[in-house]
Amino acid sequence: MTAPYVKQDIQNGISTIEFFHPAHNSLPGDLLAKLTDTIVKAGENDKVKVIILKSGGDRTFCAGASFKELISINDAEAGRIFFSGFANVINAMRSCPKFIIGRIQGKTVGGGVGVASATDYCMASKFAAIKLSELNVGIGPFVVGPAVERKLGLTGMSQIAIDANSFYDAQWARQKGLYASVHESTAALDIAVQSFAENLCTYNPEAMREMKKVMWTGTENWDTLLAERAAISGRLVLSDFTKETLKRFK
Repeated sequence: MTAPYVKQDIQNGISTIEFFHPAHNSLPGDLLAKLTDTIVKAGENDKVKVIILKSGGDRTFCAGASFKELISINDAEAGRIFFSGFANVINAMRSCPKFIIGRIQGKTVGGGVGVASATDYCMASKFAAIKLSELNVGIGPFVVGPAVERKLGLTGMSQIAIDANSFYDAQWARQKGLYASVHESTAALDIAVQSFAENLCTYNPEAMREMKKVMWTGTENWDTLLAERAAISGRLVLSDFTKETLKRFK
């Protein structure tokens, strides 16, 4: 696999949405837009009862935002648009009327942690360590912060946001509430995810839809909140500190 993609497969009421990028499943703006659109359409599809969100490959679930695009930002508006990509995906997941199961097979960083946190039920392999690395480059996990805090709590989110150099292992993430279960291998994870999705398909779709509304109560302002957070990140990426830091990563 070399070409980036977002694809969807619908079988027996289960929509499996998969994204891939050769740079450790990082997500540039065009893939984020496709992912947002695919999630929205799956939510509107009457043939879909539940959604599985996964990435291609075995090693990394998502390396976060595209670093190539990050270093090319030259004005605040471009920065706002760049960081709005993950905001749009998170809000699409939040407002989707179907339950979304996260399948996290490997390490996930930055925006990827936000995507995992925005799923309704998240399952992982033991290799699925997490890291919020944004502070390392002088920004901060502003856009994904609300989703991560919703799952890990303020203490857990603050810990990994401030300790931006460290990976926290899958068991830590499970204990904090991000992962519902952790499995010994990707194969075991896939079996568990598929079985769980098939079981959800036997439930009343209307009941699941109403339950999702209740579960996300209190996030109705996220369209505005995450847009404001994207503007903060867009401004900070232009700071002298961040620009100098990014030069060292080139």
